[in-house]
Amino acid sequence: MYHKLLASLIIGLALSLASMTLMASGQQTQNKLRVGVDPTYPPFSSVSGSGKLQGFDIDIAKALCHEIQVKCMFVQQNWEGLIPGLQNDLFDTIISSMSITEKRRQLVAFTDMYYRTAVRYVSRKDSGFNPENIVHHKIGVMRATVASDWLVENLKDPSAIQFFSDSQALFDAIDSGQVDAVFGDGIGFVKWLEVNGQDYEFVGDEYFLDEGIGIAVRQEDEDLRILLNGAIQAILKNGTYAQINARYFDFDLYNVE
Repeated sequence: MYHKLLASLIIGLALSLASMTLMASGQQTQNKLRVGVDPTYPPFSSVSGSGKLQGFDIDIAKALCHEIQVKCMFVQQNWEGLIPGLQNDLFDTIISSMSITEKRRQLVAFTDMYYRTAVRYVSRKDSGFNPENIVHHKIGVMRATVASDWLVENLKDPSAIQFFSDSQALFDAIDSGQVDAVFGDGIGFVKWLEVNGQDYEFVGDEYFLDEGIGIAVRQEDEDLRILLNGAIQAILKNGTYAQINARYFDFDLYNVE
């Protein structure tokens, strides 16, 4: 008990000190943190019927803002515009299920991961699609993702790949028969299959292609990165993360294997 209390006190002190440093640096304006998010990726981020942002990423962002005592101000941005938007000061951070990769580290800095996911294929049942022998098949994937990069680098026939701007367009493509299979985030596919599993299924192995999902900040914003790392550890320890996890998934998103 003593060690848990001491750890909580240390995390709290670190967050307070980092927050004061960040305030002094002028990176926060009126106690707000501008969070860039692509709202087309349920169950992580989407817009409700009443026009409100919702999803796992949205709730995580709010919890982190609560820990560092700022108000989240969400800025909606399409996926391909997220990193350019961060670099051009449209927002302060990206909390939108972004994979940590060496390629992206050339452009932004990342916090520690806040969940893990693998990429997988989904195809129509009895379609005969075989990821080990892709012949005369079309595969859909979201562009500018670790999944699309992997396909481009590993498929013998790049013309088999069709790129889409968001997950809904991806699902519409396999529904309409425009593609024979889709390749992408396995956890996102799990939720889609809960509704469409009568017609579709996972095919082949799962691939871990990144270092987890992290929060992106500008490379010069090291104080903010440290502050968010402390907040991630805080919500993991105080049970907030587990509560958010349980709203959307019946498995531990942080320890996916």
